[in-house]
Amino acid sequence: MPEKDILKNIFIGKGRNPNDPGIFHKIALIAFFAWVGLGSDGLSSSCYGPAEVMMTLRGHPYLSILVALGSVITIFIISTSYSQIIELFPSGGGGYLVASKLLSPHLGMISGSALLIDYVLTITVSIASGADAFFSFLPPALYHYKIYFALIMVIFLTVMNLRGVKESVTMLVPIFLVFVITHLFIIIFSVATHFLNLPEVASKAHYDLSRTYVSLGFFGVFFILIHAYSMGAGTFTGIEAVSNGIQILKEPKVHTARKTMAYMAVSLSFTVFGLMLSYILFNVSFQPGKTINAVLFEKATQLWNPSLSYTFVIITLLSEAALLFVAAQTGFIDGPRVLSNMALDRWMPTRFAALSDRLVAQKGILLMGGLALLLMIFTDASVTILVVLYSINVFITFVLSQLGMVRHWWIFRGKEKKWFKKLIINGMGLLLSLFILISVTVVKFYEGGWVTIIITGSLITFAIVIRRHYIKTSKDLGRLHELLEKSIFSDMKNLNEVKVKPEYNKFGKTAVLLVNGFTGIGIHSLLNIIKLFSNTFKNYVFIEIGVIDAGVFKGVNEIQQLKGKIEKDIEQYVELMNRHGYYSEGFISTGLDVVEETMKLVPDVKDKFPNSVFFGGQIVFKKDTLLTRLLHNYTVFSVQRELYHQGIQFVILPIKM
Repeated sequence: MPEKDILKNIFIGKGRNPNDPGIFHKIALIAFFAWVGLGSDGLSSSCYGPAEVMMTLRGHPYLSILVALGSVITIFIISTSYSQIIELFPSGGGGYLVASKLLSPHLGMISGSALLIDYVLTITVSIASGADAFFSFLPPALYHYKIYFALIMVIFLTVMNLRGVKESVTMLVPIFLVFVITHLFIIIFSVATHFLNLPEVASKAHYDLSRTYVSLGFFGVFFILIHAYSMGAGTFTGIEAVSNGIQILKEPKVHTARKTMAYMAVSLSFTVFGLMLSYILFNVSFQPGKTINAVLFEKATQLWNPSLSYTFVIITLLSEAALLFVAAQTGFIDGPRVLSNMALDRWMPTRFAALSDRLVAQKGILLMGGLALLLMIFTDASVTILVVLYSINVFITFVLSQLGMVRHWWIFRGKEKKWFKKLIINGMGLLLSLFILISVTVVKFYEGGWVTIIITGSLITFAIVIRRHYIKTSKDLGRLHELLEKSIFSDMKNLNEVKVKPEYNKFGKTAVLLVNGFTGIGIHSLLNIIKLFSNTFKNYVFIEIGVIDAGVFKGVNEIQQLKGKIEKDIEQYVELMNRHGYYSEGFISTGLDVVEETMKLVPDVKDKFPNSVFFGGQIVFKKDTLLTRLLHNYTVFSVQRELYHQGIQFVILPIKM
């Protein structure tokens, strides 16, 4: 085994067989694991969301109770409305698919682009916050190493996700459980030890509100609350993750998804409200070099045995840091999935729909990790800067998703049961999401939020350019197919149709053509062989590889449909050549990589047709630009190189566009 393959097996793992009917069961997640992998993003936001609220309300700490209540209501409204999205779209797709199907493809593209940027920020914010938590209990002199630690964690999680979703999630379950247990304990402990003080907290909150109202007026109070609410809006990100990742859940997927959503909503609401209340009960204030949660844990345990207190604080802070790293999983799991869906619809380069032999969107994972690394370097892993950039985009997706659902319930109001109730739920989600989007954008715009809008706008523009190129190329190929299909018999008029099926001639000259469907490219290449080589070839063999990409790898039925399609394609080629006196045969395979699957078939082809020459068509553009190289594959060149190493002839037939 080559050295590179040994290293790959060690770090990434051995390849999996996508044609194994049991593979979907092996890699799917039950609700608990989905809660860890997809829900950790929301739950981990309690490490920085409530802190951002308290920092904003530094002069009015008791008003945080109102913000906490508003956050809990928001979480349950948005999660309930997304549960309805899960029911309507049981195959998954999330905000991108909802907006594409229920509104328009272009609005879907905007939603998908916003999600992609949001998921990159999810990775970056989570890891930067985790690094902050980790360095909270280290000597201040070591703090300048935080950026290096954060970069190492991005690389580590990227490699982990290249191994597969289930593997990356399973390894992180103990960390998740430690976080849940320690934070559940500290919240219950805070309330239990200050239970008699709760009426006083409510009274002080009322006094703080009244005093602020007298001094600043209604709009002053409103602005303070909205500012704090918007700065903590990162708390709501991650709620949409389940609807984006339904494909990786256990059957029945809808039931598993709704169960996961319930886990997320309850745990997030309890943690956010509980932590904000605990800050007030222990009169937590900010200390340089420490997170507000670190200060809370120290104050809550200061009367304990010093060793026990220190141990508990260290374990809790380590669990926070680790969970924030786990939260980056949402970006690594759902980001490449959204990217692959957009690639299948030709908004992004189609190569992002390809799967690795570990059955993950490898190129998407590498892109998300690479962009997170760059963002981490440019912001110096500053959570304060990153939080400003964060959460605007996710509410763009929230708004479009809820708008699409409201439109759906209204259009089908005569056919759907309980349509009015469902419309009200999504309507409330729409109004709340729109309100938060506007307030977050206004508040954060001049603080640096405009950077996110520019980046997202640039990605949208890039997507439009890509789509236009693919549409133009598709139209050109469509016209080519129509012209060739109409003239194929006239172009072969020198050939007389035969009624007797031609006999197999093992040692006859054989043309082996790689095709990708019964399309203009394949027909054009076939006619070129006939024109260039006249009657040289007695046998014609066709090879087609059905690529199992993100669009196909959804279930056994989809893979079977792919096999049926390529069998039909090959039959058309074989029947055509048989009718004109040539012995013809087809070889097919399904897999993840065209080159690899082709090379598996070559020995069988050469054994049956030893006197053969291989051919493949390749699109050639008038101008070879960076865009054409990015958007189109050059697989035939890779096949040619592999065959040349074996001393086998391969001829590339250019198709000028």
